[in-house]
Amino acid sequence: MNIALSQNTILEDEMVLLRPLQESDVENLLEISINEPDTWKYSLVQANGKENLEKYIQIAIKGREKGMEFPFIIFDKKSGKYAGSTRFYDINLEFKTLQLGYTWYGGAFRGTGLNKHCKFLLLQLAFETLGIERVEFRADNTNERSIAAMKSIGCKVEGVLRSHMPTLESDVRRDSIILSILRNEWFMDVKENLKRRL
Repeated sequence: MNIALSQNTILEDEMVLLRPLQESDVENLLEISINEPDTWKYSLVQANGKENLEKYIQIAIKGREKGMEFPFIIFDKKSGKYAGSTRFYDINLEFKTLQLGYTWYGGAFRGTGLNKHCKFLLLQLAFETLGIERVEFRADNTNERSIAAMKSIGCKVEGVLRSHMPTLESDVRRDSIILSILRNEWFMDVKENLKRRL
C-alpha cells in the first residue's frame, strides 16, 4: 500500500471527516444498517442487519490488507453522526488507476452536499497525493440517483458494460455504466467546478 494511504489517513474539511474503516465501526453504522435496508438496493454486498454489516466491514478490511482497497467511514460534522462509507478499490499503483465506489449514505445525509465534499477530498487525495492518472466509477445502469451524482461532480460517461454482473435477483444481470475523471481533467476544470459547488 502506498505510504500516503495508512491507518493514519484522515481527510476532512468543515463539513465532513473521512477516516479508515475499522471493525469497531459496526456500532457507528448499525442504525442505518438496521433501519434503512433500501440503502443496498443496487449493491451486490449487502450490509443490512448487524451480521451482514459485520461481514461487509470484514471484506473491506481484507481488501485493504491486500493493498487492493482502502475503505473509509464518513462522519458528518454538522450533525455529529456517522453518515455512511466509501472506498477506493481495484487500486493499481503501477498503472496509476483506481476505482471510487461502494459509496452509501443514510437517508438523512443524501442530498445535503455531503457527497460532493467527500468526493472532493477523495479525488484530491487520488490525483494530488497518490499521483493517480484515472479514477473510474461504476454503477448499475438503472441507478439514476448515483449516475446523476457522478455526473454532477464532473465524471464523463465512457459507456455501458452489458449484462456485466449478477444482481441479488437470481435470474437478473445488470448493465454497468462506466464513468471516469482523468488527472488532466481534474486540474483543468473538474477541481475548480467542484470546489465552487461545495
